[in-house]
Amino acid sequence: MNSLYKKEIKIFKALSDENRIKILELLKNGEKCACKLLEELKISQSTLSHHMKILCESEIVIGRKEGKWMHYSIAENSFDSVFDLLSDIMASARLNSDNNFCECENKKL
Repeated sequence: MNSLYKKEIKIFKALSDENRIKILELLKNGEKCACKLLEELKISQSTLSHHMKILCESEIVIGRKEGKWMHYSIAENSFDSVFDLLSDIMASARLNSDNNFCECENKKL
């Protein structure tokens, strides 16, 4: 992936699954043990591991091992680059909303 937006693409891909969104909802109030996530989500351990691998690789979630269980939390500032990108896009869209000209024909649409 040789993209200027490599990190943001990983985050958007990580957010594109309902179970991963549910996991983030569960983690929004602080760290949770994998056993608690399994209880809440009613999914298999291998399915949870798959989702957590994607969330951790995207750097949205961090995990730490304690005994035989992993504990997960949302990484601080993990969404900053996505917020910045979306803010820039929206600011440009607002700025250019009155400029509805087709550049190739220089005509008002």
